[in-house]
Amino acid sequence: MNHPKPNALIWLLLSITVIALDQLTKWWVLNTLPEYQPIPVIEGVWNWYRTYNTGAAFSFLSDAGGWQKYFFVVLATGITGLLTFWLSRTPRRDWKSALPFALVIGGAIGNVIDRLLHGHVVDFIQWHWQDHYWPAFNIADSAIVAGAIGIALFGLLDSKRSAKTSEASGNGAE
Repeated sequence: MNHPKPNALIWLLLSITVIALDQLTKWWVLNTLPEYQPIPVIEGVWNWYRTYNTGAAFSFLSDAGGWQKYFFVVLATGITGLLTFWLSRTPRRDWKSALPFALVIGGAIGNVIDRLLHGHVVDFIQWHWQDHYWPAFNIADSAIVAGAIGIALFGLLDSKRSAKTSEASGNGAE
């Protein structure tokens, strides 16, 4: 496989930006917000709410006894390594691949830092509608979700485009 020059590793600057924003906001949360007390930002919809998650999304494995911390660190490190490798094989101009990869890398590393420093992830954004609450999350979680949606969406769109191109070239050859 040819190595594109220039490759998309420059997009790691976005990952670094996500990590910095994530850690700065968590520093702010840990130094200013009380634990487990909602502070309304938009009444009835959005609160600042300092809480902690020892698991993954939606507190998956949060009561697993402690081993999950290491599991999630290893998993995030592996995913980060794989996505960084893919960035090195991605042309710089291919933002539809590079942008989502960089977001996931930044979010994964932001949460790994929390797990290693605190033993859990600091969450503080809480959305709700009346008495129906979405699990609290943070900047890193937002980047991971946005990146995953981008990977799925752009991948789906590109695969549909590739299928149409193959169909068109296949029909024209007959």
